[in-house]
Amino acid sequence: MTPRRLGPFTVNPLGLGCMNLSHAYGTPPPAEAGEALLRRALDLGVDCFDTATLYGAGANETLVGRVLEAHRDRITLCSKGGLAMERRADGTLQRVIDGRPATLRRHVEASLQRLDTDVIDLYYLHRFDKTVAVEDSVGELARLVAEGKLRAIGLSEVSAPTLRRAHAVHPIAAVQNEYSLWTRNPEIAMLATCRELGTTFVAFSPLARAFLTDTLHDVSTLAEKDLRRGMPRFAPATYAANLKLLPPYVALAQEIGCTPAQLALAWVLAQGEQVVAIPGTSNIAHLEENMGAGSVGLTAAQLQRVDALINRHTVVGPRYSAASQADVDTEVFAD
Repeated sequence: MTPRRLGPFTVNPLGLGCMNLSHAYGTPPPAEAGEALLRRALDLGVDCFDTATLYGAGANETLVGRVLEAHRDRITLCSKGGLAMERRADGTLQRVIDGRPATLRRHVEASLQRLDTDVIDLYYLHRFDKTVAVEDSVGELARLVAEGKLRAIGLSEVSAPTLRRAHAVHPIAAVQNEYSLWTRNPEIAMLATCRELGTTFVAFSPLARAFLTDTLHDVSTLAEKDLRRGMPRFAPATYAANLKLLPPYVALAQEIGCTPAQLALAWVLAQGEQVVAIPGTSNIAHLEENMGAGSVGLTAAQLQRVDALINRHTVVGPRYSAASQADVDTEVFAD
């Protein structure tokens, strides 16, 4: 695959989102399985690894740091802060968005220790804290860049106006928002704004949380604590309606000579040279399949055909519940 720019770095356009190894999809795999997957990713040419303070309440950063420390000079290491699991007075954990400068500094310092590194290449504000001016949050991250603890700054789950405000304080190297055939919100304004500002767009969940892999057909099999159980598109009746989109999509992938997952990733990468994708998985076979998407070239006619099959008009249901949508700053379609 031809490398692409990620802020000041050059990376394989397919990176690895590491969340699956510690967080969000039920019981995570054993540590040794996560370590094996990270090592296999290195073997396959992955050179961009994405983690966060939130994932596994720091466990994911510890895992990533332990495995990748010996390869630090050949990878772009990305993490995120401003969203974490914080302990309540009763000892239980709660998910907290906090973009205050002091909190971000604390998160960065803790991430540096867990990742066993002196500097994090790209550090994202994981969520825009709407009680704190984004200029204040980014200003503190800029000070951490000046101190040599971060190399570049990114934002996650934000809108184009928020990106512009942040970029006026310090260059924003990347924006990481959800983007796939079935989540088109970045097409409202973010993709164009990233092109204008020279900001890389990083697509997370480019496989639609397994929908576009054609491997998840029964949502009743999801683990009790799988975050998809709280997402409207994965409600049983809604998901059954969305499954009807897959047969012609799978047939098109077969015609092209790739898997459904590879078609989904190839489509994302075809949306512009400023786009990279970070699919996540805990399965080595799926990792190998995903990386094969780099060799899938799509013609203009094929792109039009796949685009017409799965899009915002054909997909049923919003991507988030009203409560979850309130926690993010991304644009939503009017209809």
